[in-house]
Amino acid sequence: MTTYVVGAQSVHTAATLCDYLQTRVGEGDTVVAVNSLKGGDDTSAEDARDGEDALNAVASRLGAHCTVETHQYIRDQKPEEDLLQAAEEFDADELVIGIRKRNPTSKVVFGSTAQAVLLNSSVPMAVVPLTRDA
Repeated sequence: MTTYVVGAQSVHTAATLCDYLQTRVGEGDTVVAVNSLKGGDDTSAEDARDGEDALNAVASRLGAHCTVETHQYIRDQKPEEDLLQAAEEFDADELVIGIRKRNPTSKVVFGSTAQAVLLNSSVPMAVVPLTRDA
């Protein structure tokens, strides 16, 4: 029985991470999908709906294979703080995040959130490449 914490910031990211997890999860496993928003004036109703859509994508893609919990955090924290706290709170066995390939030679450039999670996580991680930004 494995617990995965997944950073689901968009439907596209959620779908890509589900593609990775679909062959790994099974009955008895739990996926905790986390969507993190700043809150206040930095978060619109549309941002919240998009986050809910990302969480729903995880639930619909993986719900038949394992237990899925979804959490949307709208508080004055950075996404990396919410992900790391969720990994601790849910006693995660693995933290799963996506990163973007940003140039034509496929050199991976970590964003600030991914870098902060990688540097501060005490949990094993899977870093899944997302499609390249042109």
